Amino acid sequence: MRLIITPNKAGIINRNALVSVPSLDKINLGSLTTSRQMCDIYAFKTHGIKYPKSTHQRHRRSSRRDSNSTTTAMASSSAAFPLPSSSSTTTAVVPLNELPGGYPKDFIIRRLGVFVGIVFGYAMFYLTRLSLTYAAPVMVADPTLGLDITQIGAMTSIFPIAYGMSKFLSGVLGARTSPTILLAGGLMATALMNAAFGFGTSLAWFCFFWGLNGMLQGLGGPSCARILTSWFATKERGTYWGMWNIAHNLGGFAAPVFAGSMAKMYGWQWGMWAPAVAGFIMGGFILLTVRDSPESVGYAPVERVENGALAEKKKRIVEGEGEGEEVAATTETKPSLIKMLVDNVLTNPFIWGMALTYFFIYIVRQGVTSWFVFYLIKVKGVADAGSAALRVSGLELGGLFGSLIAGRLSDAMIARAGNRKGHVGQRVRVVFCYTIGVAFSLLAFAATPASMGWLQWVTVFMIGFFLYGPQMLIGLCGAELVGPASVGASEGFLGWVAYLGAANAGIPLSIIVRDWGWGWYFATLLFSCAMALLLLAPMVKLKSHVQRVGEKME
Repeated sequence: MRLIITPNKAGIINRNALVSVPSLDKINLGSLTTSRQMCDIYAFKTHGIKYPKSTHQRHRRSSRRDSNSTTTAMASSSAAFPLPSSSSTTTAVVPLNELPGGYPKDFIIRRLGVFVGIVFGYAMFYLTRLSLTYAAPVMVADPTLGLDITQIGAMTSIFPIAYGMSKFLSGVLGARTSPTILLAGGLMATALMNAAFGFGTSLAWFCFFWGLNGMLQGLGGPSCARILTSWFATKERGTYWGMWNIAHNLGGFAAPVFAGSMAKMYGWQWGMWAPAVAGFIMGGFILLTVRDSPESVGYAPVERVENGALAEKKKRIVEGEGEGEEVAATTETKPSLIKMLVDNVLTNPFIWGMALTYFFIYIVRQGVTSWFVFYLIKVKGVADAGSAALRVSGLELGGLFGSLIAGRLSDAMIARAGNRKGHVGQRVRVVFCYTIGVAFSLLAFAATPASMGWLQWVTVFMIGFFLYGPQMLIGLCGAELVGPASVGASEGFLGWVAYLGAANAGIPLSIIVRDWGWGWYFATLLFSCAMALLLLAPMVKLKSHVQRVGEKME
């Protein structure tokens, strides 16, 4: 039996892979010198054995004699590791979240760079998505274009259809592609579409390139989801997912300030070109700082995900000519994309439950963002669109705080419950409570008199607070219900269904308002909240993929 401890880039044992191979009796410690206590911890953790003192001392003396060579100790059965016999190669790797001293400092710094990259990268996706919204008024005012509101509406109607489909397709087809490449490449491609849009003069040109922009925008969300689930363990993922979700708010804030200002000062073309330039720059930054997973830069994965070992890339040691040679090996054949989609996503009833919940949550979200300004003008008597927009400006700010607190709260509930209760179910409970908060906040907004503008702002803030929490956590729940290889497909499917809900908040809600009035508009939003609660109720005990695999192995 052979035990190989492979040192990391820093020569520290605290993220080494311990791999046992039958029929060999060598112990190869590489060129590192480490403490007996750390060896004891790792050997005992992975094999239930202790590092003998005599062997440890021999390795230390040998390592001092030649620090640049590999130290190999031949030990008898009484002095060597009493490794259990095995008829097949097995892999035992200690995940980062099980290290006795916590995450290594260099890993924390590396992960922070990745996180900053995906937050600002996705915020830039939002900037290139919202650029037309703030360039459009200047386009309508340009007599050389001859555009009106109806033609602008035709362009914006194409986008959500293209975006919803692309999110689904990119989530599925991107499962075999580096999420970092998809994120950076997708952002640069959307930047190119914004730039091309700015050179147009006809409605056909504008519709074509804005539709392409919608198709490429779907690359962002699923890629970020895959990166997040690789770099952050279950018990901390809600907090960081919530922090990543503020990219929506950052992009939403930057669009009027950056794109709107450039369009106003230099013409509508620069309202499109300026976000394009920013997108190209951020795409390069993502390529420099973001990596797919800890394994891709030499770390162990953050948590155990299957068979008591780590993730998709497993390692084995094969006997070379006199020396051991380490090679990467895949221990199982990857399923086809269609099989993965069907087996892990489309046939999972809880994924469908999450998707339908998303559908109704997005009806409320799009219904609020699209119609609150009109409601304040038509019903509450607010003087103009500018004043009404000011009263609903608290939505994004409330969403920022709501997302952060929802993620942190769900993590705290998981930590408190431990493995006794379903981790996904704990997050579902937070979504359930937040959805109730949305319903009560909608009622409060409708009941607030027009004369109390500050109170209307507060109620809109609370709507955003409670609304963005479910929007964020449902996506996280969908990611944790499936295995690592299916995260992109799950997020893509959820996003597609969500935007079907957003589409239903457009023309259908306008017909309801026109034919039955604003009372039925609020009734529709409250009905959507009720349907979301009904769908969530059976899922409050759901266990994550990691939990289910762990139970099977016990």
